Order: sequence, then structure tokens, then C-alpha cells
Amino acid sequence: MDAKNNVTEFVLFGLFQSREMQYACFVVFSLFHVLTILGNLLVITTISASKTLNSPMYFFLSHLSFADMCYPSATTPKMIADTFMERKIISFNGCMTQLFSAHFFGGTEIFLLTAMAYDRYVAICRPLHYTCIMDRWKCGLLVGASWVAGFLHSLLQTLFTVQLPFCGPNEIDNFFCDVHPLLKLACADTSVVGLMVVANSGMISLVSFLILIISYVVILLNLRSRSSEGRRKALSTCGSHIITVLLVLVPPMFMYIRPSTTLAADKLVILFNIVMPPLLNPLIYTLRNNEVKSAMRKLFMIKGSLGEK
Repeated sequence: MDAKNNVTEFVLFGLFQSREMQYACFVVFSLFHVLTILGNLLVITTISASKTLNSPMYFFLSHLSFADMCYPSATTPKMIADTFMERKIISFNGCMTQLFSAHFFGGTEIFLLTAMAYDRYVAICRPLHYTCIMDRWKCGLLVGASWVAGFLHSLLQTLFTVQLPFCGPNEIDNFFCDVHPLLKLACADTSVVGLMVVANSGMISLVSFLILIISYVVILLNLRSRSSEGRRKALSTCGSHIITVLLVLVPPMFMYIRPSTTLAADKLVILFNIVMPPLLNPLIYTLRNNEVKSAMRKLFMIKGSLGEK
């Protein structure tokens, strides 16, 4: 236990050492974070206020948008605040909290995408049974299971890490506390824990990716018998999901499916995964969806008329 208590805080190196680049990061990522929060909040508000967006797909989308607000919020505000700090320090407990939060919301995002793919599969391949299979109770069960699975995944990831002895050094070459840099600092054999990380994070990403790709291949094969209008509408919806799947799942597969090593590209890959999918998802799901765009226009019209009164 004494070895574990030798390190009470960690020093983060951040993204760049150059002061000019740090100021640029402050401006860019502050803007990105505000846009991410506002964009996903707009999606949630639109779905909640609309009487037409009541299908299971939008129920899942509202939860995905909430996860997309929380996921970058676990790490980005600290990264932005650290741009003004000479020494970027985070306490041991704060580090473990950051690790847990990032993997909780990131894992939940992956499980929600899997639930959304199942919803699209049922809607396109079994349309006559869709309302029976995807009733309100089953949708709630799928969403609840996604959040519970994300929690358990993150809990295991954090427990693997928190029980390791850290006796120095305490410098993390990253902008937040992630599992690979922490394993590198542990003063003990981490080969078994590294395999657990691959089994937990890596296999979840890989298996989810394979399930999603197979489901969309099956969907595309089923579309051959549909009318041209039906194919166009289904392809538009599935196209949005496939883009999101690639943005969300490819970086974690690169990060966690390999043995516990740190690469020079890791910081940029995980930064892309944390920042870009939550920022782009509101655009991906609205610009390609006429129902959401129409509901947003009605929402702004209602707010405009209330403002005039």
C-alpha cells in the first residue's frame, strides 16, 4: 500500500509544448467544445419538443447526443484550462475519475450505436414486425443496457488501473489520464493488466465494429428488393449511422486492440475520438434527415413567435 501512496498527483504534458500552439489549442478546442454542447443540446431539445420525432430511432439519438455532450466534457475542459498552466497537474483521484468518466461515456456511446444499428435492422428487414419488436419497453431496455454496459466496462478499466502501484515518475505524456500511459508509469509487471485492457476495451471496439458492419451489409442486401424511394430513404439513414460508426470505433480499435504500448500518434488519435464524433454527430444526423430539420424549423418558429409576444 505504501508504494501506491508514493504518487499523489500526475503531471500532464498536454498536446504541445509551444506556448503559441497552446494558445491556438485554447481557441480551437474552446470553440469546438461550445459547439459540441450546443449542437447536441439542440438535438435533445428538438426531439423532446417535437410530436413527430417519436420513433425509437430518435429515442436512441437523444441518448447518443447526451453521451456525446458528456464524453468530451470528461477531458476537454481540463485540457483547455491547462493551456494557461506552467505545470499541468492532476491529483491521483482526479486522474482516476477522469479515466472512469471518459471510458464510461465513450463505452456507452459504442453500445448505443449498436442498439441503433439493431433498430435500423429491424425497421428495414422486418418492417411488418417493427412496432411489435421495438416497443417502448424494449427500447428502454436497450438504452438502459447500453448505459449499464458502459458503466461496467469503465468500472473494470478503472479497477485494473487503480490497484497498480505508482512510485514514480509521475509524468504522463498525454493531455488526460488514459490507461496506456498510466500502465507505463506503474512500478510493477503490467502484462496481465495490459491483456485485460485488450480484452475489455479492444475486443468491445472490435466486436461492436464487426456486428455493426455485418448488420449494415445485411440491410444493404435486403434493400435490393425495395423501391427506389425506399432504398434512397434507407440508405440516407444508414449512411449517417455508418459514418458515425467509423468515426467512433476506428480510433479505439487503433488504441486498445494492440498490446499496452504508447505510440507518438496516440495523443492525436484519441483527441480525434474525443472531439470530432461528438462535434459532428449533430450535423451528420440533422443535415441528412428532413424530419429533424423540419422539427428544428418548427421549434425556432415557436420560439420566435413567443419572443414577439
